[in-house]
Amino acid sequence: MDEERVKLTVLGISFSPLTSGAYAMILEDEERRYRIQMVIGAMEAQSISTVLEGITSLRPMTHDLFCNFSRAFGVRLIDVYIYKYEDGIFSAEMRFADDKREVTIDARTSDAVSIAVRMGAPIFINRQLLKEVAILRDDLPGPEIERPVDPAYPSAQAEPENMTTQQLQNLLDKYIQEENYEEAARISQILKSKK
Repeated sequence: MDEERVKLTVLGISFSPLTSGAYAMILEDEERRYRIQMVIGAMEAQSISTVLEGITSLRPMTHDLFCNFSRAFGVRLIDVYIYKYEDGIFSAEMRFADDKREVTIDARTSDAVSIAVRMGAPIFINRQLLKEVAILRDDLPGPEIERPVDPAYPSAQAEPENMTTQQLQNLLDKYIQEENYEEAARISQILKSKK
């Protein structure tokens, strides 16, 4: 049975109000009528955020490595399909193809989305599932926003002197992971002065 699919866009990452230490990935349908929040882990949140913010790490992260491997062997990601929500967990499939065949594989939704944003592949959800799990735009509080800003991972425009100690620590961790030791040293000094 071919279920009706709705295309989604990743708006951003924010702290999850539901789970301590986790993040929420915010997705929106093309008509901008529905939004979905998916709880994801810190590593996946960082992986998706780096792409959304246009940050390139000096060394490839795991999702980058997967994409590089796929491209090297002529395998392209056709799309990601979120098809189920059960016991608080979304299920997704990734459809890949090369010149000879097409294969669909099961994946964690956060991994599938992280790879999709890197490879420029569309993300879809079953329309019925969208209606069951999404928040209608009319029900969203406050003014319309283009992309939520994650308070733990400040945007590139934020001045380090104006950041909280947690934001500075997250930025320091990011620079260390990227092996950008000059910036890490600068942020470390700002962090020490705030403590």
